[in-house]
Amino acid sequence: QRVVNREPNQRNFARLGELSSEVGDHEGAATAFLKLAELMQSSGGDPAQWYERAYSEAPAISEVAMAYGRSLLAQNQVGAAIFVLEPRARSEAATLEIRDMYARALVAANRLVEAEPLVWQLFEQDPSRILEIANLIGAFIDGGLDAEAVGLAKKLEQFQRRTGDRRAFLATMQEIVAHHRPSSEVLEFMSELFNASNRESDYSQTLIKLFDLYCDMGDFNKAAEALDRAADVDAYEKGHEKRLELLRGKIDDTRFKAIAARFTSMSAPTPEPARSDGKTLGAAALQDLMLQAEILVQYGMRTKALERLQRIHELFPHEEERNPNLQQLYMTAGLNPRYPDAAPVVSAPVQKVRDEAPAVPTPPPLQSTLPDADSFTRAAEITRKLYSQTNSDAVLATAVSEIGTQWKLTRCVAAMRKPGLTPTSVKEFRADGGTGRDGALQQVLAELHDLAISQGVVTITNVQDMKELRSIRPALIEMGIGSLLVLPFSDGPDQVGLLLLMQDAPRNWTAHEIVVLRTLSEQIVIALNNAGLRRLVKNLSVTDERSGLLKRASYLDLLIAETRRAVQNNSALTVLLSGWASVELWCANLENKR
Repeated sequence: QRVVNREPNQRNFARLGELSSEVGDHEGAATAFLKLAELMQSSGGDPAQWYERAYSEAPAISEVAMAYGRSLLAQNQVGAAIFVLEPRARSEAATLEIRDMYARALVAANRLVEAEPLVWQLFEQDPSRILEIANLIGAFIDGGLDAEAVGLAKKLEQFQRRTGDRRAFLATMQEIVAHHRPSSEVLEFMSELFNASNRESDYSQTLIKLFDLYCDMGDFNKAAEALDRAADVDAYEKGHEKRLELLRGKIDDTRFKAIAARFTSMSAPTPEPARSDGKTLGAAALQDLMLQAEILVQYGMRTKALERLQRIHELFPHEEERNPNLQQLYMTAGLNPRYPDAAPVVSAPVQKVRDEAPAVPTPPPLQSTLPDADSFTRAAEITRKLYSQTNSDAVLATAVSEIGTQWKLTRCVAAMRKPGLTPTSVKEFRADGGTGRDGALQQVLAELHDLAISQGVVTITNVQDMKELRSIRPALIEMGIGSLLVLPFSDGPDQVGLLLLMQDAPRNWTAHEIVVLRTLSEQIVIALNNAGLRRLVKNLSVTDERSGLLKRASYLDLLIAETRRAVQNNSALTVLLSGWASVELWCANLENKR
């Protein structure tokens, strides 16, 4: 022992452990062997045998048992690790570290049901460990334990509801469902969540996934129920007719006809569809469409405004002759409605002004420093596709796919980011078709965005010579990037993101390409704003433009209003719910309920 105190090396600790074992000092031997294992591990050796030797000398010492259990987990000997850690993890004096190791050993051994209480207890003590709960739910799903997955998800939903972070819970569950085995029970749970949150688009898409899954399982009755519920949300969803045909002859004929009746008004032709629709929709639908078109015109979204006005023109022919507001709206948007049996009713004064305008002299040929016609053609085509997208994710995905393909890039990334924060929505195109995301990509995006904010457009023809950002050069080389171009997204004075073009070899980015790509980056920002305005217009719309009926959310508002009125008047409330799998009466005496 005095030799070890003067010279604490591996050889002396080994001699001390052997001698202590011979004289019966098992605790001293275990301590010496444990110290020997730690020294060997720090020097890069294999300490496994000395951890095992220490445990064999004194298994009752908690420190020794923990070290041996950690060593067994590192060797993936989960069965032995469970045997060593279980007695200590189940004791009341168990430390957080022991319970953590024991939980990880149970999960690694696929003893998920036993691991759940421990993992949940650790999460309650430290909510930042939510990723472990998400991984356990995913493991339940992949292991076929769907009921357990839903049970744990419900516990997490209640916890997140209490902390006011329910939106983050929905995002977590969407991520889990997207990356694990399709499960009917989990999808049913997700449909309930989306329905309760009034997220009709997600609710409809989840019901469609349920329909496909039930069809694959051969459970056509449940598939019919899913389609019926999806039609209740949006009877005009693309592909509903094909889904209905899949059910023909596989469910009860009466049930099939009841579901088919939802689509009859959409699919059955009429001799005069425009006039018939006009009578069906009525004045409320006309006012709703006019309101949408007026908002679109005010926000400069002329293309979408013309679509709405064309819809009015089809559904309400000659209405502008009786409605001066609609006539003025046609004139403001520059629409000249035409009919096959008559001359145009509304003339577009804008066209007259254009006809009387003096001729503009032909500009001289573009210099070589400007983009060629082919580049403008490509940019115009990409812009058209961007404007046709309905949400921000679709805009970014379309942008990276089109730009990456047209410019033959190795990678193209678009990300939304505010200065000083981590990127949020990230969409990536890869020429090799890969889908995984590099771990260092977030840092690369943050560093390059900060540089672009200060310098504007950043062009690096050779990453090997890059001196501006030495911190991310190794990450770019590891990703196989030889050159890059960075274009910031600017929304007025605000920096909102960046467009990153990457090539696997050194590349000189020409002035032509930079001009066109800079224009495209501006169009991406405009398309993102347009997508937000579309969502605003959709939310402002009270009725469905095709059916003229109130939207589903409006009925929920009415139900809540009537419930409050019944509580105030101390009276009972009766609600008739129709359109689901069956018609049921729900009668609730609200005297004892809020």
